[in-house]
Amino acid sequence: MNNSDSPLNTDDFPRAGFLRRLAAMVYDSLVATAVFMIAAIVFTLLALLGFKLGWYGQEFSELTELSTSSQTYQIVFTAWTVSWVIGFFMWFWAKGGQTIGMRAWRLRLYSTVDEPVTMLRLWVRLFTSLLGLGTLLCLFDRKHKLALQDRASQTEMLVLTKSANDHKNWR
Repeated sequence: MNNSDSPLNTDDFPRAGFLRRLAAMVYDSLVATAVFMIAAIVFTLLALLGFKLGWYGQEFSELTELSTSSQTYQIVFTAWTVSWVIGFFMWFWAKGGQTIGMRAWRLRLYSTVDEPVTMLRLWVRLFTSLLGLGTLLCLFDRKHKLALQDRASQTEMLVLTKSANDHKNWR
């Protein structure tokens, strides 16, 4: 996922501006919502199974009573679902430099330094994106078109051509 690993010359591609990034974020937010919903269903089914097997004791007569009154249940539910959404972004960035929305808008994540984009740099990117607010920096940095997360993780978001966006052209 770095410049030297790719057969493509990254100098041939412009950096993505705010509107293209925003379009990809909207697309990815729809996919992330679906991932969240699937994670919630899986968690609920596992919790229901645990409830039916008596793992929670007899304090609660219904699972809904447990889910609404137990702060531990709510914390575990939130951690579970949010970790699935984070996993979605981290997996796609690490495996190909593109999420589904980025692929649809021909965007790809590249390193701005001569070293691979490591998981640590992806975590920095994730947290400094500030749930997408870091992208607003592109509006003020029209010359370099770098978002806060790009600067913090030493990455850049490039706009690919249609042929370069085809995964068959990657190593």
